Amino acid sequence: MATRYPFGNDTAKIDRYRAFWSRAEVDRPLVGFSHVGWYPLQYFSVCKSWQVDDYITPEMLKPNQWLDDYETLLREGEEIEDDMLRGACPIQVAFPCFIPAILGCQIRVLPDNVIGEEQQLSWTEALEKGMDLDNPWFKKYIEFLEALIDRAADRYPISHGAELGPTDLHGLLRGHNESIIDLLDEPKKSAQLLMNLGHLFVEFFKESWKRIPLYHGGYFDAQYQLWAPGPIIRMQEDATALVSPDLYRRLVQPVDQMIAKQFPCNFMHLHTTSMFILDAFLEIEELRCIEINIESFNIPVEGMIKYFKMVQDANRPLLLRGSFTEDELRLVRDSLDPRGLYLHIMPDSREEIDIMRSILGM
Repeated sequence: MATRYPFGNDTAKIDRYRAFWSRAEVDRPLVGFSHVGWYPLQYFSVCKSWQVDDYITPEMLKPNQWLDDYETLLREGEEIEDDMLRGACPIQVAFPCFIPAILGCQIRVLPDNVIGEEQQLSWTEALEKGMDLDNPWFKKYIEFLEALIDRAADRYPISHGAELGPTDLHGLLRGHNESIIDLLDEPKKSAQLLMNLGHLFVEFFKESWKRIPLYHGGYFDAQYQLWAPGPIIRMQEDATALVSPDLYRRLVQPVDQMIAKQFPCNFMHLHTTSMFILDAFLEIEELRCIEINIESFNIPVEGMIKYFKMVQDANRPLLLRGSFTEDELRLVRDSLDPRGLYLHIMPDSREEIDIMRSILGM
């Protein structure tokens, strides 16, 4: 199953990505396999000295110390035959720390990841927050981007990192419990803060793409190894798991619509916990693609099929990321339209990949 292309990046794979975005007729879904899990700290040797509850400062992050480990992760593409292009971002996998840090949050180490600590700011303090291109954390983010771009030398694509969305940032600034109460008690101030954070979110990613070279004419998101023919952004609103459909439509939906308008190949990252407002996300005509994590602890794959179909019935590309049993994969194969379907599968072994390739007709 080994490939002769460095990192497995045969540019002929781009045709399947184009078909995914256009929901063109295809014989099977776009499929990628990766042994890389949800959280990053286990993959980078520089993180082994970090202790739980340590605080991370920008001075501690030296991009050149990370680069060899990045390429070790990407080398799996040379041993796995699939449709996936592989690239890198600051910092690989789920490490959403840069925007929270720019906003003044302390970044604390967890067992597998890091977290921005909430600040519980006053309304005046929260509404004054904005994008600061001179902030040491933003400069460190750009330093990471530049180091990756130099190291990649066009051998693999570079992208923005994964970052928290406006509702999640609202929780960090005002406090997670307070932010939910804010939506009820201070809807005008909440709407203003969310829109401010939406514009900051857009500026952060636009500043990223001013510096990132295109990869064979396209854009890229390295968390999902997703190539796109136009400007891309990964959107996120995890905190909507606690927001009613009415509050989402009145206070958050306009912000998500504004963000989506800025990037033609936008996609919304969702968890199964937000399926009760999936229809409200799909009401945003500018929202191009939906990504949903597979999380059997909440709703199993069998119970998620109706939501997957909702996305496809709305004529949106659908990206599913996570682990599947053989029976779950057969159910997905038999229940969903392969057009505009991307399965980013996280297998346990090489043997499992062989079985799943057969199930999917690869």
